[in-house]
Amino acid sequence: MSTFVEFTGRARIDRRTKNLTRRLSADDVAIIDHRDLDRVSAEELVESGVRVVVNVAESQTGRYPNPGPLLLVRGGVRLIDAPDAPLFDSVSEGELLSVRGGGVYRNGTCLASGRVLEEAELVQALASGQERVTDALESFAENTMRYLRDEGRLLAEGIDFPPLKARFRDRHTLVVARGPGYKRDLHMVRPYVRDYKPVLVAVDGGADALLEAGLKPHVIVGDMDSVSDRALASGAEIVVHAYRGGEAPGARRLERLGLPYQVVSAPGISEDVALLLAYEKGAALIVAVGTHFNLIEFLERERDGMSSTFVTRLKVGEILVDAKGVSRLASRRVGVWPLVAFVVAALAAVVVAVAASPALRHLIELFGLRLRALLGLG
Repeated sequence: MSTFVEFTGRARIDRRTKNLTRRLSADDVAIIDHRDLDRVSAEELVESGVRVVVNVAESQTGRYPNPGPLLLVRGGVRLIDAPDAPLFDSVSEGELLSVRGGGVYRNGTCLASGRVLEEAELVQALASGQERVTDALESFAENTMRYLRDEGRLLAEGIDFPPLKARFRDRHTLVVARGPGYKRDLHMVRPYVRDYKPVLVAVDGGADALLEAGLKPHVIVGDMDSVSDRALASGAEIVVHAYRGGEAPGARRLERLGLPYQVVSAPGISEDVALLLAYEKGAALIVAVGTHFNLIEFLERERDGMSSTFVTRLKVGEILVDAKGVSRLASRRVGVWPLVAFVVAALAAVVVAVAASPALRHLIELFGLRLRALLGLG
């Protein structure tokens, strides 16, 4: 954790952490409102270089084992929890603030007094959270059953997706979201993308992730709240995710930009819509990058929509592969000489072990005698 006594920097303030991380630097004080700070947001805060984060919500409630705050602190960031502090009302973007201990000051006046979260405390909280997974899982199961009652028929019968120029039938599709470990996953699948040339479908900010990796999305799906204008103007086909009742806030942004788009109304989150789009369009295989894959990633979103992600994965079924397993599909062939060297080294290790152990040497001799007897060699 940072060891400074006092830090002075410019205030950067936003209730949406994923928007704030784009404009942070090491000279800033980040002010967020993020209950149960998730792992993806923590990773992006660390990558921004920021040294101080003040959260006006509880960074870790204990509702589930949340590694986000611990990751942030281990990344060298001072994390201060100041629940309900009125910083969003009293602080303006860009003004100079000083941080001493858990206090936030402006011109010597204390604006908020919070608590610095320490690594040892967060480690203990993470361990304790494991005990409450069962309760969180029961809540998740209830949400899933409610979703199946309310929206299951639509998912089972299929969603009416608009026609697209991108051809999915019998091709591989790579769906990219800016979720846990997306940068590592994208790096891992580069050989796969080169060899299979899949359709590249981005979920909102996943379009920027693709561009940063030197790839261009074919389709962008989402509510358009976390994707840059640059990515939207990259030439990809755009599918706006409309919410229950047909409301599509992202459409207004695209109209202002003068970009063509199509709308699809579907329950759940945009990540689900992207997976179902590839599935309904006849993709032979769907490879997911940065999507929500395990139980903790489901629980940490704290939204009923994550139930739809669980059900969506059940529907897509066997054609869905998480990028963490794609390395087996895209692994490069190993040359003969490295393999020979490995075998020789292994044999040498066995010889040394046998020579050093009389008991092992006796066992191998006994095995040799038994084998000769079985083969009738004396």
